Amino acid sequence: MSATIELDQAPSTLNLYLRAATAKKSGRLQGDALPKVKVCLKNVTANPKKLATYRQVCGFPVSGSMPVTYPHILAFPLHMEILVNPLFPFPLLGLVHVRNEITQYRAIGNQEVLDIECELAGPHTVAKGLEFDIVTRVTAGGKVVWESVSTNLFRTKGNGDKKDAEKKEDTFSADHIDFWNVPENIGRRYAKVSGDTNLIHIHAFTAKMFGFPRAIAHGMWSKARALGALDSQLPKGPFRVSVAFKLPVFLPNKVQFLFTSTGDHTEFRIKDQQGVKPHMSGTIESL
Repeated sequence: MSATIELDQAPSTLNLYLRAATAKKSGRLQGDALPKVKVCLKNVTANPKKLATYRQVCGFPVSGSMPVTYPHILAFPLHMEILVNPLFPFPLLGLVHVRNEITQYRAIGNQEVLDIECELAGPHTVAKGLEFDIVTRVTAGGKVVWESVSTNLFRTKGNGDKKDAEKKEDTFSADHIDFWNVPENIGRRYAKVSGDTNLIHIHAFTAKMFGFPRAIAHGMWSKARALGALDSQLPKGPFRVSVAFKLPVFLPNKVQFLFTSTGDHTEFRIKDQQGVKPHMSGTIESL
């Protein structure tokens, strides 16, 4: 089974979440692979006001080129379109975003005209269930300028090798440590500029409906906030930034941001205030 959807405009993510809430999904994979679902949108430009607000929410400075994470915002409605498609078997609510990798081949102008293509890949079995990817390619003038792989987990029982669940010792040693105050409203502020209105991020009340004691920060906000803090150190040429999302950041909170840079390689972490519990780990590498 396969489907290619060519959109005329970006769909409303609020409507997509409403579709997700009412969709009936089997939760069962048919065969060894997910259906080939692809969504395309051409002639995309960033809304200047939303882009400026995004910079403020995520801590990016004003620049002639958009933040490295912003194409993810432009592609997010396409991700949602894939996840609510009838061919996609897993329920959207309950999926866990576990990793995100972005490759930027060159800086993208703030008002540059872009074409976006997103498609499903996977899944593969891990200790906690099934992981699958949404692969995004952004082109300008027919050339790929930006790519990403967003890896999500669908939890199942009795899958995977126990070795997958073994904790690896983190030998990371930081050269710089900063403390961030993460406000209670950061989920709502990020939702306004990203379209990601998942209820676990919005209010403590709505988060409790899904088993969380308080609302949690968006993982992609955490990634963007880290890259905003490191903006002056990002490579001028092509580079790749990869992160793994660990324990959630409950709101409000105070966290540590730690990083070290050696030449063309930067490694960073977000940890709890005591520097013990991990929230996110990441690397930046020049290509």
